[in-house]
Amino acid sequence: MNDFFRRTLTGIGIVVFVLGGFWLHPVSFLITGLIILCGTQYEYYLMIRNTGIYPQTIMGMIVGIMIYTISTLAAAGVIKTDWYLLFLPFFLLIMTAELYRRQEKPFNSLAHTFFPLIYCVLPFSLFPWSSFARTGLDSLLAHDSLIFSPGLIIGFFVLLWANDTAAYLAGISFGRHRLLERISPKKSWEGFFGGLIITVPAAWLLSGWFGVVDTKGWMIIAALISVAGTYGDLIESMLKRSLGVKDSGNIMPGHGGFLDRFDSTIVAFPVVYLFVSLFG
Repeated sequence: MNDFFRRTLTGIGIVVFVLGGFWLHPVSFLITGLIILCGTQYEYYLMIRNTGIYPQTIMGMIVGIMIYTISTLAAAGVIKTDWYLLFLPFFLLIMTAELYRRQEKPFNSLAHTFFPLIYCVLPFSLFPWSSFARTGLDSLLAHDSLIFSPGLIIGFFVLLWANDTAAYLAGISFGRHRLLERISPKKSWEGFFGGLIITVPAAWLLSGWFGVVDTKGWMIIAALISVAGTYGDLIESMLKRSLGVKDSGNIMPGHGGFLDRFDSTIVAFPVVYLFVSLFG
């Protein structure tokens, strides 16, 4: 029972942190996204270091922070997208620095330095592009001179959590048929369809509040979240299983680490962003 209450309290804290941070103000939006990005990226590097491979953690983190910050400022119209060119000398610097690190397998070091930039940084760097220069759900605090609406982010996380909760409850109650037992023995088809059955009606009910797209669009987004979010969870489980670890971290009691909590987001949000950009 203590574990249940600890997990519940941590879950409430995560909801307040994520929704409050992204919804409050454009500045808190930037800070919240940076915390999530840094948490997931650092946990990835830490897991890899525990295997005896030493990626360039500091340089990788610097580049990740730069990408998210420039994405935010560019999406807000403060700077031009030409600033992305700053990444080129940093990429070259990382490869050049590897010459002097005397790693037994430098290719492994470079591969694991660059991979989280794709796996962690790129998906979260789409957050600003989904919120700045868009109208809809207003931020909680007033702000001047910026067009900003976190409606897509808020709607995404509400539906993602609805899907996760429903899938978990359906899985422990009715789960019999394993989804991909080799990777995740506890995930079941019953859990997957339970999440889908709850998330799509939730999108129908809440679509008018979220804004951004119409009701039909949000119902499609809900289905995309159920499918892509499940794959995001399975992909992280595959990575952890290959490294022989149970959780990516322990900063969130009962929930593991940042990667454990946001693994579904890493795959699901780019899919949702692509849908809204093409058809929204």
